[in-house]
Amino acid sequence: MSTTTPTSVAATGPAGTGTAPATPGSADRSAAEIADLARSVTGSALLDDTAWRRYLHGLPGVDKVGADGRAAALGTRSIKTTSKAWALDTIIRMVDLTTLEGADTPGKVRALAAKAVRPEPADPTCPSAAAVCVYNDLVPVAVEALAGTGVKVAAVSTAFPSGRASRAVRLADTRDAVEAGADEIDMVIDRGAFLSGRYSQVYEDIVAVREECRANGHHAHLKVILETGELATYDNVRRASWLAMLAGADFIKTSTGKVSPAATLPVTIVMLEAVRDFRALTGVPIGVKPAGGIRTSKDAIKYLVAVNETAGGDWLDPDWFRFGASSLLNDVLMQRNKLATGAYWGPDYVTVD
Repeated sequence: MSTTTPTSVAATGPAGTGTAPATPGSADRSAAEIADLARSVTGSALLDDTAWRRYLHGLPGVDKVGADGRAAALGTRSIKTTSKAWALDTIIRMVDLTTLEGADTPGKVRALAAKAVRPEPADPTCPSAAAVCVYNDLVPVAVEALAGTGVKVAAVSTAFPSGRASRAVRLADTRDAVEAGADEIDMVIDRGAFLSGRYSQVYEDIVAVREECRANGHHAHLKVILETGELATYDNVRRASWLAMLAGADFIKTSTGKVSPAATLPVTIVMLEAVRDFRALTGVPIGVKPAGGIRTSKDAIKYLVAVNETAGGDWLDPDWFRFGASSLLNDVLMQRNKLATGAYWGPDYVTVD
């Protein structure tokens, strides 16, 4: 696969040293600093559609055959017992346990929160999940259930999953979640705007949502959902990744889980290359979150291998990498029990959600 080699700018922190900051993203940068970095990277004083098109379409193209082949090769790696035990616990720590159904209830969210905190109640060595991800109206329920546990509350926002609403509505949606106590906001980009070349609109949307995440003393991290299944090409995935990172995203996320295909290993590798190259260029670390369709520990381990071999060991941490999932955790718990006891649980030993 080709790698991204845009115009170099002065680094704002350590890059590629293995001693990167503890948290990803642009947490301490103002909107003006983000714009200055974007102008420096793109080489344009005016961040209009023409400038963005020139920069984004000037990124090296992705070799689709190479990307698919690399994903297939990484998927064949075997993980031995000791490493597998570490991998399973790491996956649990990276899971954003998610429920995004119209039939969600406060009781379901409380049950999900309890599972996130103690995935295996009989085993105190089992780690907690990273976060619980819910719709806005259920954020207060999740905040109350997770208070003091260290498990984050993530909310999908900005007219999720379509993103088809006015900016004012999307900002109000974000404000509602942040003021209700959400630690993280998962926003969707306007794919129609991106695919029609209205790049400055997408950039400005992300910047504005990020400002809402930091308004009035709040400090919610921003995950930007690209909905890669609708972007059609790996080149578009790379372009959208760079646009989101230059707009101040803390994470870039593959999918809403409502569009097929959702997360795929080749797409995630393209995004991992982007965050690797972005940190090398700017010193700013950005997280990655594949979401949707990752249901087994075997599949999740393939993603960990890809993370380590594409972006590096720094990203093998829930501050830098997450899985958006609902059923994945059950399979990981079953595999974890198999390692400990030599026997698989039956399906009655794990919860449905």
